[in-house]
Amino acid sequence: MAKTIEELKAEFHQTYDYFPGVARLIDREHKILAANIKAEKAGFKEGMICAKIGTPESHRECKFEKMFETGKAQTDHAIPDKIRGWYPVAGFPDVCIHFGLPLPEDF
Repeated sequence: MAKTIEELKAEFHQTYDYFPGVARLIDREHKILAANIKAEKAGFKEGMICAKIGTPESHRECKFEKMFETGKAQTDHAIPDKIRGWYPVAGFPDVCIHFGLPLPEDF
């Protein structure tokens, strides 16, 4: 039996709530379905449109669309002290996980 979106959201929170960076479960329309604790503290709330949060510069070189086009995980290092990533969720072709992970100073 296929998982429901509510089950997926519960699994997301179980896995990502204590992740050391921001993480969001996002649908193809850029709507945030779930956000971990760090993301919520940064202003990313369920129901918001991810692409409208922050400055336009913070979304520069976003690989969200490329991830959906290719079906393959994408990462970048467009922000000097952070790695960003987008990856598909098995069984949910219109959903991805997007994270930002700060790099340690000695990286």
